[in-house]
Amino acid sequence: MDRPLPALLRPVSPDWRLLAPNLLLFQAGWFAAVLGAANGMPWLGHFAIAAILAFHLYRAADPAKEAGLILGVLLVGLVFESMLAASGWVAYTDHAAATPPLWMIMLWANFAATLNVALRSLRNRGWLLALLGFVGGPLAYWGGTGLGAMTWLEPEAVLFYLALGWAVLTPLLGRLALRFDGYRHGL
Repeated sequence: MDRPLPALLRPVSPDWRLLAPNLLLFQAGWFAAVLGAANGMPWLGHFAIAAILAFHLYRAADPAKEAGLILGVLLVGLVFESMLAASGWVAYTDHAAATPPLWMIMLWANFAATLNVALRSLRNRGWLLALLGFVGGPLAYWGGTGLGAMTWLEPEAVLFYLALGWAVLTPLLGRLALRFDGYRHGL
């Protein structure tokens, strides 16, 4: 008697025509923002991510829903990054204000574009998204630090804030993506 596989083990048949460009563009946007900021050209990330988002919305079955998701994630990112910037635990290259630089906020929009495409199969798996956030969030910031876009002035506090914050926020953003799924008919 054949038993169905548990949801976690069921294969996902992603549409590689959407998935591969989504992953590649996400990485390109991240590098443009981080390397641009590290080299005194933060506008590079702004423009690159704006172009990526325009392409992402163009390919969406329901661009308005997808834009709503991006806006929601931007607002969450603004609060999260504002708290981090105000803590005094980080310093951004060529940015002296106690507010996050725009390129950091644009990275949240860049991440939002992965929720209904590359991370689609994980949106209902909160514990996997929490694990992804717990590990991936701090690693992304650590990479930005290694490339010179920011400095962790209080490394232990920053690591704790990032790991806990991303572990909590990533599953919540996955749930938000379910509600604002502009790619529902695109995959």
